[in-house]
Amino acid sequence: MPPKVETNKVMTPLEWGLLLILSLLWGGSFFFTGIAVRELPTLTIVVCRVGLAALILYLIMRFKSLHFPRSRAVWGAFIVMGLLNNAIPFCLIVWGQSNIASGVASILNATTPLFTVIMAHFLTSNEKMTKNRLFGVLAGLTGVSIMIGGDVLQTMSVNALAQLAILGAAISYALAGIYGRIFKKMALHPVTTATGQVTASTLMLAPITLYIDQPWTLATPRPETIAALFGLAALSTALAYILYFKILASAGATNLLLVTFLIPISAIVLGIGLLDESLLPRHLAGMAMIGVGLAAIDGRVWDFRSTK
Repeated sequence: MPPKVETNKVMTPLEWGLLLILSLLWGGSFFFTGIAVRELPTLTIVVCRVGLAALILYLIMRFKSLHFPRSRAVWGAFIVMGLLNNAIPFCLIVWGQSNIASGVASILNATTPLFTVIMAHFLTSNEKMTKNRLFGVLAGLTGVSIMIGGDVLQTMSVNALAQLAILGAAISYALAGIYGRIFKKMALHPVTTATGQVTASTLMLAPITLYIDQPWTLATPRPETIAALFGLAALSTALAYILYFKILASAGATNLLLVTFLIPISAIVLGIGLLDESLLPRHLAGMAMIGVGLAAIDGRVWDFRSTK
């Protein structure tokens, strides 16, 4: 997920194009998941995603003549990052999408920066809450409450639990974003970091999946489901990571944060256009409030107004 704001560089047309492609890849992950959950259980989908992505990224490492580090500290970091950035959020999102529309899931997942701001205030010494960020968090959480509904704690329906699962994934992504800064000190190639975390998550989830899902007993999935799994792994994970680090290096973290605004748009368009999904008025109202909160956290709208 997008890192913390650092710079406000003006992006080139190429960088804008890459950012749009990245938003389509990550927005497309909700679309691919929406197809896969119709036939396959949660853990099987997640293991296929991270396992195939690990294989693809490993081949890229070989092409670039990169090698895995042997340090226990680095592999410990891979394990923690794989858990927070892949295993936990992917499982929660896939299970959640078994019960709610992909567009709704993508909107709730866009709250990751809100939780990042909250946790950074308590877990870091140099990223404390400001007035703009506090306003953004309150606006965003208001949007979340509008989407889920005020009776969530009373009914605890499967639909409500699914939405809470997506929020749990956003919290896990936020923790990963804060913890992941440790890799800057390790001076690893970005492809090595990406490959290490998906490899670690694969090694953690594969035995559990074999025990619980027993994939060999499942019916052979249809071609579109197999294609969706490949899309999740190759496009929404492996290729997305490569673009993510490329944009981060050239355009900076602040501009990369803009992808948060774009992901729900592509996910909603794909969900409505190809999966016959629909959004309720409260979902649109909640998305608008979350958008206001993200804009406040991003800060560029406020900075623009203050310079006029």
